[in-house]
Amino acid sequence: MRAFLKVVFVLLVLLALGAGGAWFWAGRMAGPAIAVRQPDAFIGQTSSLELTVETPDGRFSRLDVVIEQNGKTYPVFTLDQPAQAQGDQESAKRLYVMRPIGKRAVPDLQAGPARIVVRAARPVLFGLRDAESTATRDVQVRLEPPRVGVQSRFHYVNHGGAEFVVYTASPADVESGVRVGDQTYPGFPGTAVGISEPSTRVAFFALLPDQDLNTPISIFARDPAGNEVVASVEHMPFPKPFGKSRIPVDGWVGRVVPPIITNTPDMELSADPSKIVESFVRINSDLRKRNAQTIAELAKKTAPKMLWKDPFQPLGNAAVEARFADYRTYLFEGREIDQQVHLGFDLAVTTQVPILAAQNGVIVHAAYLGIYGNCVIIDHGLGVQSLYGHLSSMSVKVGDTVEKGQAIGRSGTTGLAAGDHLHFTMLVNGHPVNPVEWWDPKWMQDRVLRKIMEAGGV
Repeated sequence: MRAFLKVVFVLLVLLALGAGGAWFWAGRMAGPAIAVRQPDAFIGQTSSLELTVETPDGRFSRLDVVIEQNGKTYPVFTLDQPAQAQGDQESAKRLYVMRPIGKRAVPDLQAGPARIVVRAARPVLFGLRDAESTATRDVQVRLEPPRVGVQSRFHYVNHGGAEFVVYTASPADVESGVRVGDQTYPGFPGTAVGISEPSTRVAFFALLPDQDLNTPISIFARDPAGNEVVASVEHMPFPKPFGKSRIPVDGWVGRVVPPIITNTPDMELSADPSKIVESFVRINSDLRKRNAQTIAELAKKTAPKMLWKDPFQPLGNAAVEARFADYRTYLFEGREIDQQVHLGFDLAVTTQVPILAAQNGVIVHAAYLGIYGNCVIIDHGLGVQSLYGHLSSMSVKVGDTVEKGQAIGRSGTTGLAAGDHLHFTMLVNGHPVNPVEWWDPKWMQDRVLRKIMEAGGV
């Protein structure tokens, strides 16, 4: 009997030790992984909280989010009331939570420092214990909206053309620019054009040919907390007639399509003569859109200063073969196969004529670019770039600095070109605009340089 009791005692001790060890081990297990995506460092009037919480099995026993400020705690989210959540299970293991946490959602917030605290737990040891984790993020509550004001006068914008505005935006860390309908054009510090006033900003913008003539134009400023303010830009739009043309492709489609296919293997186009028209239509539409996306990405590489002080230089003694925003209908064997808008000027002199840089700048692209063939793009700063397409050869490379009038290549027939010519266009933040304005000394003086001088720039 005594031996039996000893065995029972030993078993009880071992069981207690095992239970204690399991309890201790469970207490040291990692809690849920918490990742706070937003906000980064600021909370404003309409800020949002975005976070994910992940466990190995997707089970949670607790999830609470609060904001702590000035000794007070403001609840934001709790797992006990899942209806509060905006979002859902991102995966079998991860829960996604999105909640408004700005002043409008938490009225008692005050300007100044605050802390976001996230506490989460998951059940372990058959649900007998929780493994907990906590994440915090220190933020600044910023409630005062930025300030903006238009400084320049007389904004006359041609349909399909560009304009320039001088404005003020503060504090110094706000993001600002111009909105034309659903298009946004970034602003740059006034120092980019020699204006010393710290709050001054400048921006080029455009009224694109596919936008309504009465599209609203405004400036905006948004601080890191998401507080935003807008102000209208007083302007006068002018209509411009855009041409229409019908272009038979029978005589040249079989010549231009195969080289484009060779240079764009990922599109899986066919050079089979029976499918050449189908390939042309895909190139003229799908590849054209891809090229536009590439051009838009290149706009982000613009210099934060104006690299010129006079009008741009056109191709000398050139015959104009096609104008800006020409609405084209393409025909094959007399039937319509596609319609596109030609967003540039086609200029021709003789075959393989030297092509000169229209203005000082830096080369941001010098390679084959789909419908443009061998293509050079020069950045002139402040979001302004010029594009030269269909070149037979290029004599510059990315990163080169070029001067106005410097040779950058020779004209040719690469890309979608029926004959030897230069496709030239001006770009504002990646959007093609009418080049004629940029060649005009009066336009450059009145629309750009005058405003800079009146604001104290050079």
